Amino acid sequence: MTDHALRLLRDNPRLAELAAFPFDFDLDRAEHAEDVRLASGGPLEPIAGDDTGGTYFVCGDGSVLYADSEGSAGVIGNSVDEALEVLVGLPGWHDHLRLTPADGEERILAAVAESEEEIREHYGIDAERSELRAALGLPERTPTQLVGLLHTALLRTEPDFLLLGAAEGGAHDLLDPHPRPPLWEAVLARGRADLALLRAGTAWDEVAGDRARRALALRAAQFDRREGDLPLLRHLLRHEAEASMTDELRLAAALVGLHGLPEDLPLLLEVRETDFDTWCGLGGMPEPGAGSADMLSWARDLDDSFFGTDPADAPLFTWTGLAREQGLVELARVALIRTLDDFDLRVYAAGRDGGAPDRGLADPLGSLVREFERLGDTFQALRAQRLRLPLLTTARDRVSALLGLARLEREEGRFGQAAHTLASLRATLENPGDDTTARWRDTNLGVHVVQEHHALARAAAVDATLAKEAREVTAAAAELLASLAGAARAFAERSRAEETAVVTSAAASPERTVSSGPSPDPSDPPNPPNPPSPPNPSTPPSPSGPSSPWDPTAG
Repeated sequence: MTDHALRLLRDNPRLAELAAFPFDFDLDRAEHAEDVRLASGGPLEPIAGDDTGGTYFVCGDGSVLYADSEGSAGVIGNSVDEALEVLVGLPGWHDHLRLTPADGEERILAAVAESEEEIREHYGIDAERSELRAALGLPERTPTQLVGLLHTALLRTEPDFLLLGAAEGGAHDLLDPHPRPPLWEAVLARGRADLALLRAGTAWDEVAGDRARRALALRAAQFDRREGDLPLLRHLLRHEAEASMTDELRLAAALVGLHGLPEDLPLLLEVRETDFDTWCGLGGMPEPGAGSADMLSWARDLDDSFFGTDPADAPLFTWTGLAREQGLVELARVALIRTLDDFDLRVYAAGRDGGAPDRGLADPLGSLVREFERLGDTFQALRAQRLRLPLLTTARDRVSALLGLARLEREEGRFGQAAHTLASLRATLENPGDDTTARWRDTNLGVHVVQEHHALARAAAVDATLAKEAREVTAAAAELLASLAGAARAFAERSRAEETAVVTSAAASPERTVSSGPSPDPSDPPNPPNPPSPPNPSTPPSPSGPSSPWDPTAG
């Protein structure tokens, strides 16, 4: 596929006029009403528009994406040439978005004939179509073939060509109503193939030795359970234990336990004793000497609580995480953005109708923040964090979320916004409204607050227009540091000294790249749903660091 036809249109005013009318592909309308971008970050070039405010874009691989003025978008051709085949051959193509080749030739021909008769009541299309096809070298395909081309192109819109509003980040609706396979189906495809290899007695070490393939094979076994799988499940269980506590380790233990053989109990107990995390995560396991009934009861409880047999019931984040691990990043991104859009709409609707916000969305929004960060999509993580913040009720949670929000804003280069967020954080610490932050000065919370102020001060210092904000943040960092108590202050001062040494060293060696501040590993889960309580005031903090292990920086 080429853009041969587009070059001809640009070089020949007569052909460009024909394309604009009656086929509504107007080179002079190549300007969309709003700034848009692809979620994937790929290139997007507007090339034409129509008289309804829609715009035709060329993507990086040559595909043509059409975005209407109502917030919908879809791929309509693998190239400009193919898109023009559709537009010229089906001038009423907007009316045929629901058609598929499965509808059959009779229905397709009737629908096309009806739409074209309606067009002919207002202007001609037949002579114009023949002239434009001949001049552009477009083949004469049947309406059924053209509907097939259009249908195939539309189904390619996601995941690679999801269109977003550039400012707010919300996704456009799909142009067509055709169903897509669920995320889990694409994710499980590789796992099912590997499970078939394991059942055939091949590739045991290759699959078991690869973290992503092992996890997918276990998930495939979860939804396709067979009596003969026990040997391969034992093999996968032993290897998964090397990764410490994971959801897949718990799954493998449950699948082995569901066979109810007491002879597997020593293996299960051995896996449980791998480390402290596995000992906690596999709690409740029957003790040595337990019988089949006890094993089955434990395994069934585990299965009912965490797993089950229907992939549609598994949490979204199970599938987005597995998609990311096997490189299906855009599939994961699309699912997460669509979910965030849904949450955004629910929050907006509640506010519009005067209802109370759904505070139950706070936790899933926190999970969305972490998943977007794992994808490296700070923009969407920032969007989710902003939506989450008003849903939080305690001062501790609000301060944690503000700290995470400031970090994300800094990482996005929005230094002025980050400075404003840190000012809100300080105001919350000063007037919390409850006692959940009473010990912030001698816990990790205080340390992270100081560190983020220092990180923003360094980052903002490079922007002369933010000199005032940089000075304010620097002064606030000094005041906060001075207010920390005991080990927390010592730890923050030591961390600051180490960071200063690194920056000084980097200044002497320009080829080195220095981070602008602490940025926790997004793959490391942030503070748990129920953070540990502050230490007993009568217990002195540890000399090695602040007294609380709580890391609030990820919000």
